[in-house]
Amino acid sequence: MSSFSFVFLTVAGCACVTWLSRVLPFVLLKYFNLPKPLLEYLDFVPIVIMSALWFSNLFVQNIGHLPSVNWLNFFASIPTLIVSVLTKNLLLIVLTGIISLALLQMLF
Repeated sequence: MSSFSFVFLTVAGCACVTWLSRVLPFVLLKYFNLPKPLLEYLDFVPIVIMSALWFSNLFVQNIGHLPSVNWLNFFASIPTLIVSVLTKNLLLIVLTGIISLALLQMLF
């Protein structure tokens, strides 16, 4: 087997596994009703993911020192937090964060 064929089959196999792992839950849950406590629990997943991404980018780890604040990300998160409180629209929140960080990077 040539190396191109091996790489191609590996990438195609990984794509199939990734696609199945993302689509299969939606297909299976179409036929089942989840209990209300589980649905309430799952409502918090997007908030937790966004919070984890925000905190991991807000602080910079220096070995042997306490974490320091990434001030550029901090100031970019202020308009993002305002938009999140006012709209609660995930698309607007992400766009505001990207645009505010891009503008701050252009200025500084």
